[in-house]
Amino acid sequence: MSASSWRGHLAIVAVAVLAGAAGLWAGRWWSLPAEQPVPAGVTVAKVGDLRPDLHLPDLDGMPQPLSRWDGRPLLINFWASWCGPCIEEMPLLDAFAAEQGDNGVQVLGIALDSAEAVHAFLEQVPVRYPILLDSPAADDSSVRLGNTRGVLPYSVLIAADGRVRKQKLGVFSAAELRRWATE
Repeated sequence: MSASSWRGHLAIVAVAVLAGAAGLWAGRWWSLPAEQPVPAGVTVAKVGDLRPDLHLPDLDGMPQPLSRWDGRPLLINFWASWCGPCIEEMPLLDAFAAEQGDNGVQVLGIALDSAEAVHAFLEQVPVRYPILLDSPAADDSSVRLGNTRGVLPYSVLIAADGRVRKQKLGVFSAAELRRWATE
């Protein structure tokens, strides 16, 4: 086969690979659930807004205000024990939290699940970052922080001043997490 013939075949393969990748990317976004209606009176935070004044129970049932973590960046990750992608992401978040220490980005998990399921899950897959509890609902804390599609995992980055900086649907890769949370 001649060199020009090889280049032609290579160009066709490259175009096919790019088209396939574009199709996968587009399919991912087109397959997202539609935004769900938000109940009357519920405010949904957008990037730039102050985070809502939420108080959620910790694993011992004690209410904890999100303002407890004011003064440093806060990465909130919404998850559930039945969510496969959430479970895959938790070791990455745990390692990131340990790497950040006491002065970097604080990681906080909010489980949209029953207390019993969360306790049982964390016995099998422990994490070192704090976990709060909420019940999945049309006005749960993930919705109030921008998750109007009801997709998990869902993450929000809150600046040290309490303003919403970023919102993300889906799983992080290690490089993406570090870049997303620290830039």
